[in-house]
Amino acid sequence: MPRTIIPLNEGWTFSLDGTNFTPVSIPHDWCIERPVDENAPLNMSQGYFHRGDIGWYLCPVTIEKREQHRYFLDFGGVYEQAAVLLNGEEVGRNSYGPSPFRLDVTDAVRSGENTLLVKVDCTAEPADRWYSGCGIYRPMKLIVTEDVHLDERKIAVTTQFAESCAVVDIQTGTELPVRATLAGPDGTALTAQGTSSICLTVPAPQLWSAETPHLYTLTLSLLDGSRIADEISLRIGIRDVQFVPNEGLFVNGEHVYLRGVCLHQDMGCRGIAAKKEMWRERLIQLKQMGCNSIRAAHHVHSEEFLDLCDEMGFYVYEECFDKWHSGAYSRYFADSWQSDVDAMLLRDRNRPSVIIWGIGNEVENQAHDSMIATLKMLVDHAHAVDPTRPVTYAMNPHFKRPANIDLSKVKDIQAFVDEVDDREIDDLMEKLACIRRICEHVDIISCNYQEQWYPQIHAMMPDKLILGTEIYQYFVGDPEHYQNYTETPPPLIAESEKWLLGGFIWSGFDYLGESMGWPSKGWTGAVIRTNGNPRASYHMLRSFWTKEPMIHLAILDYTMGDEFVKEHWGFPPYEAHWDFPMFHKQLLPYMIATNCEQVEIEVPGRSFAAPAKSANGLITGFLPYLPGFVTAKGYIGGKLVCEHKLVAPGPAAKLAFDAHADLPAERGYEVMLTVRVQDEQGHPILRENRAVAFTVDGPALIVATDNGDLMETTPYSSPALPLWHGQASVVIRLTGEEGEIRISACAEGLAPAALILNAQ
Repeated sequence: MPRTIIPLNEGWTFSLDGTNFTPVSIPHDWCIERPVDENAPLNMSQGYFHRGDIGWYLCPVTIEKREQHRYFLDFGGVYEQAAVLLNGEEVGRNSYGPSPFRLDVTDAVRSGENTLLVKVDCTAEPADRWYSGCGIYRPMKLIVTEDVHLDERKIAVTTQFAESCAVVDIQTGTELPVRATLAGPDGTALTAQGTSSICLTVPAPQLWSAETPHLYTLTLSLLDGSRIADEISLRIGIRDVQFVPNEGLFVNGEHVYLRGVCLHQDMGCRGIAAKKEMWRERLIQLKQMGCNSIRAAHHVHSEEFLDLCDEMGFYVYEECFDKWHSGAYSRYFADSWQSDVDAMLLRDRNRPSVIIWGIGNEVENQAHDSMIATLKMLVDHAHAVDPTRPVTYAMNPHFKRPANIDLSKVKDIQAFVDEVDDREIDDLMEKLACIRRICEHVDIISCNYQEQWYPQIHAMMPDKLILGTEIYQYFVGDPEHYQNYTETPPPLIAESEKWLLGGFIWSGFDYLGESMGWPSKGWTGAVIRTNGNPRASYHMLRSFWTKEPMIHLAILDYTMGDEFVKEHWGFPPYEAHWDFPMFHKQLLPYMIATNCEQVEIEVPGRSFAAPAKSANGLITGFLPYLPGFVTAKGYIGGKLVCEHKLVAPGPAAKLAFDAHADLPAERGYEVMLTVRVQDEQGHPILRENRAVAFTVDGPALIVATDNGDLMETTPYSSPALPLWHGQASVVIRLTGEEGEIRISACAEGLAPAALILNAQ
C-alpha cells in the first residue's frame, strides 16, 4: 500500500532538567522564550539570549506495527546535536542544526504506544555568528512504507527542451517498475511507465519563472503487479535556466537580473520556530517590493520555506553552511561535511526555485592552499551529485597573507576574517590574484561587497559571470576603500552590465544575533524590521524594481532614536511622517522614491516641481516645515498616476488594527497582527511609545509580541510592550476549533482597538 505520513507536531512535552516536563508544540525554540540579559554568554552573537542548555522532548506515539514495513522518523531540523531514543533505545543522532535528517527506527518500533525522546544539546561553543535558537524547531513526521519503497532523495528530475515541447527525464532511484504521472497546472496529465529511467514529453509546457510560477505535480507509483506498493508526489517546474558568459542569466529565453535579499531563518519574536504561514506573509511583502530572488544565508532553510519559493516564484541561491574549518561548523566539518551538503542537494535538487548552490561563505584563509583544497573538494562533490546547477562560494572582500595561526583558538572568527591587520592585502593586483585563485574553481564569481572591483574582476576573468552575493542597500566603496560613503546604491550597480547577474542585499529583514551592542538583540538596518514594518529603503527598492506606478515621500528624521545600525549596511533615517511640532519653518531634508517620469510636490497653498533624480536613483531636496500636509504626486506622460500624502496629525486618540483576512481553523496556525496609533481622523502617529497590552478571546492564544525595535528588552513572551514608531504586533496561535476570534489592544489614554476574525 502507498506510504502513510503522520505529522508529529503535537502532543509533546519539554524539560530542561529531564524531569519536569511541560506541554509544547513543534516547531519549538526554547531560547526565544527567555528574557535578554546583557551578561548572557555569547552575548552579541546570540542577541543576549541565554542558551547553552540541554533540552529534552518527550512524545507518546501510537503505532500499529506491521510486518514487512519500514518506519522512519523525519526531522526538518533540530538545533543542535540531537540524540533520538525510541522506547529507551537510541535510534540515531544528528549534529548540525539546519540539516534535515531521517532515521530508520523499524527495529525499535512496537505495536501500541511508543515513547519518543529527543535530547537536544546546545552546550557546545561557539554557536553561530547569528542567533541559533534551541530545540526541535522545524516540523517532524513519521513515515510508514513497505519494505520495498521509493526514496525521494534518490529521485532526480531534469528537463531538456526541443521545439515547442519539453522532455522531462526522471531517474527513479529504483530498478523496480514505476508509473510516472505528470499533472499540469490546468489539470491535464501525462503518464509513462519504466524502471530506473522514465521520460515524459510535454507539448507546449507552461513554464516556471519568478513571474509565472507554474507548477506540475509529478506522482511516482511503485508497482507490484497491478498494486501500488508506494507512491511519492513532487511539485516540479519546467523551466530553462541558462548562465551565458558575458550575457547574463536567461530564464525561458528572457534576460533576468537577480533582484534579491539575503535571509536568515529566524523570525524575530518567534525565533527559529517560524511557521510556513508567517514566512508566506514575509515573502508576499518582498514580492510586493519587486524582489525576485533569495539567498538563503548561511544555512539550509526549511522545506516549507523552499515550498513557498517554488509556489510564489523566487529564484533561490541555497547555501549549506558558513565557515568550514573555523567557527561553529569547525566541530562538524571533518565528519559531517558530505552528509550535510547532501542533505541540501538531495532534498532540493528537483525544485524549480533553486538555481545556484553555495558551498560556503567568507571562510578562513581565503585563497590560501588549504582553502583552495577544501573549495575544490566541495565543488567537485556538488557537481557530482547535481551536474545541472552552477556551484559557487561567497568571497569576503578581505584577503590576507598566510600566518601560522591556530584557528581553533580564535574566539571571534568573523572579526579575524574581517578586521584589517598587518596581514591585510591592500594592493588591488594582489587582491585580484587571490580572487582568480578562488574563482578558477567555481562556476560563478560570487562577491560580498566588492562592487568597486567588478570591472577589474571581469577584465581578468571575462568568461565568468559576477554575482553580488552580499551587497549594501545604499553605499558603495571605491577601488582604494572597499567601504566608502558613496551614494550609489549597489542594487543599481548590480544591473549596470550584462555580465552581472544582480545582487542580494544584506539583508531583507532584521534578524536576531550579530548585534552591534547592548541592548540591541540583533542586526538592524535591513530593508524590513522584524515585525514587517518597512524602512524607507523598501520603497527605494520598489522604485528600482517594480513597474506599477508608485511614489513614496519620507523626511530625514534623526529624532526617532538610534537603532544601532552597522554603518555601511544602513540607510539614512527617512521616515514617512509630517509630525515636527518642535520646528517652525525649519528646512527638512526629504526623499522621494518613485518610478514615475515627473514629480510635483504640493503643500498648503502652493505646489512646485521636484528636482530630477540624483545618481542614487532618488529625488532629494528640502521642505520648510509648516503644519498641514505635504503631498508628492507622480506623473507619467503628463498624467497623474499616483501620490503619497503626509499629514501633520492631531493628538493621539485611538488604536487601530491593520486589516486582515479570516483564518483557517488549523491547529497551530500562527498569524501576526499589527495595531497603530491614530488621531481622531485616522492619521498615523509615529511618535507614540506608550505601552500597549493585547488580549484574545475565542479559539486562539497569544504566543508573542514584537514592535520591530531590536533595542526593546521586554520579553517576546509578554502580552504587553511599548509601542514603537507608533505601532506594535501580536502573534496568535489557533487552537484548531472554528469560531470567532476577537483580538483587543489597549493603551492608557487611547480608545482601544478590536479586530474580529473568523476561524473557519
